[in-house]
Amino acid sequence: MATEDKNRATAAAILPLVGGAANVSSIAHCMTRLRLGLHDRSLVDDEALKAVPAVMGVVEDDTYQIVLGPGTVARVTPEFEQLVEEGRAAAPEAVTVSAPASASASTSASASADELAAQGAAIKAARKAKNATPFKLFLRRIANIFVPLIPALIGCGIIAGLNGLLVNLGWLTSVTPALAAMASGFMALIAVFVGFNTAKEFGGTPILGGAVAAIIVFPGVANIEAFGQKLSPGQGGVLGALGAAVLAVYVEKWCRRWVPEALDVLVTPTLTVLVSGLVTIFGLMYVAGEISTAIGTFADWLLSNGGAGAGFVLGGLFLPLVMLGLHQALIPIHTTLIEQQGYTVLLPILAMAGAGQVGAAAAVYFRLPRNESIRRTIRSALPAGLLGVGEPLIYGVSLPLGRPFITACVGGAFGGGFIGLFNQLGDKVGSTAIGPSGWALFPLLDGNHGLGTTITIYAGGLLVGYLAGFLATYFFGFGKDLLTEFNVSREPAESTVAATGGPASPTTGPGSPAKEPAGV
Repeated sequence: MATEDKNRATAAAILPLVGGAANVSSIAHCMTRLRLGLHDRSLVDDEALKAVPAVMGVVEDDTYQIVLGPGTVARVTPEFEQLVEEGRAAAPEAVTVSAPASASASTSASASADELAAQGAAIKAARKAKNATPFKLFLRRIANIFVPLIPALIGCGIIAGLNGLLVNLGWLTSVTPALAAMASGFMALIAVFVGFNTAKEFGGTPILGGAVAAIIVFPGVANIEAFGQKLSPGQGGVLGALGAAVLAVYVEKWCRRWVPEALDVLVTPTLTVLVSGLVTIFGLMYVAGEISTAIGTFADWLLSNGGAGAGFVLGGLFLPLVMLGLHQALIPIHTTLIEQQGYTVLLPILAMAGAGQVGAAAAVYFRLPRNESIRRTIRSALPAGLLGVGEPLIYGVSLPLGRPFITACVGGAFGGGFIGLFNQLGDKVGSTAIGPSGWALFPLLDGNHGLGTTITIYAGGLLVGYLAGFLATYFFGFGKDLLTEFNVSREPAESTVAATGGPASPTTGPGSPAKEPAGV
């Protein structure tokens, strides 16, 4: 089957399982997931979705998220959008809220199935409400600003790495200046894109947010003094752009409320750019510049002085941060470090959490030789885990089992400690972009002592993470009761471990929601 036909077939398989075109209110995607806004969540057939070959799992958050993996999601999403448009055109009068026949069929098998479904729905609602705190919702909005920029960061980062290799080897000297321009052009204007996305996310006019943020990178600001010193183009970076665009949104909303409609088209954009621009030039650029500098200085100080200890803590705590949704606060920090130094030294350390997860899953595979269902899940999910896509292993293996999730964190801690130690010794390991993890991070690696040294250290960290996660899980990841319960022969249909659901337990019941996973 041609790739295009395969992607369309995947989209066609997914659409009826989420309630059809009439039930879809919004469509978006990130690095690994198709994110859908749905009118009626009860129309979704979770188990049937998980059985679609291309689907790695499902995640319920503020949107319904179908994990397809990097590359695949970018190809399936346009096909899905087209099918939704065709479906709406064919049935414009379709009722969006109705009794789902497929859901009725799947849940009418027995009273116990109804009870389990109700219990799962209650757990999902409780967890979703628990995660909907103002702080976490704010972090989610910040993530929505930066996630759309990741493909450009990856592409430009790989070109930058290729260009650096060619320069070091002295090859294609007539081409390297062009590659440098391709790699640097986006980063030179990233503040504009951040401003555009910020205004869009906070309910303003996106182009006005971009216009105000563009002031930050305009070369002419070098002729302006603020707080007794000359400004420099780019001062404040993405943090300044974010603050400027948020301010522009509030100014614009104030104008829409008070400016007469007849004058709105002239007065509102003018006042928005004028007021926000003046505050940005004579305040935000300086303040955000100081904050950005402090972030870079602190990151360098932390790894130069904390070394293995800092890496151990960062690598070990990243998965719990992901489960709490707090990892989204790191996205602007990564972007600021890339903007300042050309790479972020934090991402390779945090990527070790995925290595610990892979090692833990391998140990589970060997410790449960009779449970073919879990072993099949691990075999299918392990390649994606090696490439940094951790959802299937996290939500299908380690987290539902409980203790293996903790030992996976131990593996990540040792891997992070390994890379942190080399940072303390003066060998920085960084990534020129955010998003990828695991083996997929190799093309984006950069450092201060040559590509060979950087790759070697990162590969060593992965091996340490794999080994530590494996050993910790093999020897300490299973109690006697857990082995007795799970080391038994189970048919796939009867398994309590699904692609993302895991075994039923007081904390993770059937249909319980997966939270935001690492590497997204």
